[in-house]
Amino acid sequence: MATSVRHTTLTLPAAPIGPDNPLPALRGAGDPHRVEIPEDTGLPPDMARQLGYQPLRSLLPTPLRDGYGRRRRATDLDAIVIENDRLRATVLPGLGGRVYSLYHKPTDRELLYRNPVMQPAAFALNGAWFSGGIEWNIGATGHTTLSCAPLHAARVPAPDGGEMLRLWEWERLRDLPFQVDLWLPDGADFLYVGVRVRNPHHHTAPVYWWSNIAVPEQADSRVLAPADTAWHFGYARTLRRVPVPGSDGADRSYPLRSTHPADYFYEIPDGARRWVTSLDADGRGLIQTSTDTLRGRKLFLWGAARAGRRWQQWLTEPGTDGYAEIQAGLARTQLEHVPLDGGAEFAWLEAYGPLAADPATVHGDDWGAARGEVAARLEAALPRADVDAAYAAWRPYADLEPKAHLATGSGWGALEVARAGLDLPGTPFDAATLGEAQQPWLTLLRTGDLPATGPLPGPAPVAPAWRELLESARPGPATDYHLGLAQWYAGDRAQAVRSWERALAHGAGWQPRYCLAAAEAEAGETARAADRYAEAFDCAHRSAGTGPSDETAASGPAARTGRGVLPALAREAVPALLAAGRSEEAARLLARLRPAELTAGRFRLLTAQVLLAQGAADRAREIFDTGFEIADLREGDETVSDTWYAIAERLVAGAGPVTDEVRARARAEHPLPERYEFRMRPV
Repeated sequence: MATSVRHTTLTLPAAPIGPDNPLPALRGAGDPHRVEIPEDTGLPPDMARQLGYQPLRSLLPTPLRDGYGRRRRATDLDAIVIENDRLRATVLPGLGGRVYSLYHKPTDRELLYRNPVMQPAAFALNGAWFSGGIEWNIGATGHTTLSCAPLHAARVPAPDGGEMLRLWEWERLRDLPFQVDLWLPDGADFLYVGVRVRNPHHHTAPVYWWSNIAVPEQADSRVLAPADTAWHFGYARTLRRVPVPGSDGADRSYPLRSTHPADYFYEIPDGARRWVTSLDADGRGLIQTSTDTLRGRKLFLWGAARAGRRWQQWLTEPGTDGYAEIQAGLARTQLEHVPLDGGAEFAWLEAYGPLAADPATVHGDDWGAARGEVAARLEAALPRADVDAAYAAWRPYADLEPKAHLATGSGWGALEVARAGLDLPGTPFDAATLGEAQQPWLTLLRTGDLPATGPLPGPAPVAPAWRELLESARPGPATDYHLGLAQWYAGDRAQAVRSWERALAHGAGWQPRYCLAAAEAEAGETARAADRYAEAFDCAHRSAGTGPSDETAASGPAARTGRGVLPALAREAVPALLAAGRSEEAARLLARLRPAELTAGRFRLLTAQVLLAQGAADRAREIFDTGFEIADLREGDETVSDTWYAIAERLVAGAGPVTDEVRARARAEHPLPERYEFRMRPV
């Protein structure tokens, strides 16, 4: 059959993504990948430089996506199929361009881990993410903020005379456009993927890219790469060089032979062909290879302990198979960001396809022989020279304009084109994609001022060029508030605080109050931060009506906006009040939420923490015994287990002090139930 690119619909049980968090994302959501590196680690010089190169200060300008739950219903998802007589790839343009399935027809095999559900979980930098398939991660250490966002998609001529699928978008954390071109040459067993990240600015930009491939996790599946050592990252926040395949007495190339979740970043020698594969007991599976620009390769495993099993269940249907991830990136590790000069680009070609190798050799004790077997089979199936030739053939096609649009992403790229007059061949950010979110900023471009009336604009641009425009605009609530966001993004925290104080003086509402609270908290001013959070909540509460029991409260747009903000503010205000020793005030604040809001798992946990602080450990324990789920529990978050043990310690200690003996008894007498076990590091 001729290669085709066509629309289809994929129906899955899916939990709706829900609304974005209305609070500006001034802080990171807690980075489980932060690493502490001893001085004697012996890091390569480029790696050492890139580990500390421009980490994120916040998630601005993107909003947190935490409005989802865990109730799934059958949902039709827009999908695009790329197919020839050997392979069929199914892509989800509305969910980050995820390759959901890669099916090999001759062997009747699904090459990827294909999740039977779409269950969001808080693994992306900004929240919502789901497991399975191949995902394109750009931005900063972690899963991209575009994990559950739409990308632009179109048909484009392919180098072999057929068609390819182009995905593209403007990544807002680093303010960079990127594209992903996917095509299947006629009769090919490999999906080709051309990737380009461009820096259209005059300044150097930090770039992060990892292509993450979920593969079935089976007892005898082995992950191989052309390396004898790897950099091991555990969630205890250490980075150390270990031998491959074995370390600490176990063969870590088999994901289920490890205990805890971990990353292994393979140290591939310069000049060696770059590939990574996962092969089952019969020596069959998926292999990924690329041109040399994509230098890094990695294995992520969940491990066989309780927490890893619990997370696997959390991300899919209990009772279904789990997954491991094999990955490829621009740097040695995912803890690095790579500098890209102004006006320059990174570009490379990847290939994904089936591999069959001799199982006795692949699973033998001789690691060198196992690697050699895979390398030989790959060279026979797809010579390295052919990958380089395919990349060279693709490069002129990367600039071709799309001929048939298939899906639409955001209008943020079009806004940047309007501001800077950018010429980006191959990735048109058309003015027709500008939407409601971009309109206030178009007004700023055209008139020099933000609109004087209406609500404050939502997730706004914060890059230096926009800061300059805001600095030249007339002062006012919106201008000063957004100028503060741009200053905060740039690390100019003192100026940001002054701007938010001016916004308050101009009559702005809860937004600058919340921002000032976050600034006080970051500065370690616990009591003042608690005051500011309480003020922000009071302000939003007044705009939403007189209280949860008042059915005649205001119901206009402002009221709906204020009421939607209240749970988000409460999630931050209550911990701040508890940290300041004001548990009674925290309890009163929670009581001002609607009963339906308090049934959410996050607020059940906060209620338990308030009760514990008030000396009612028995009532706090009842909440855990009744049971709750926090839909947006973040990767690496130990709040649930920490609260459980704090309650247990108080129950054991009674009115007495919590000593080491009390802690030991609490852990022995009150073991953490499996439903609350999400700890990703050794206890």
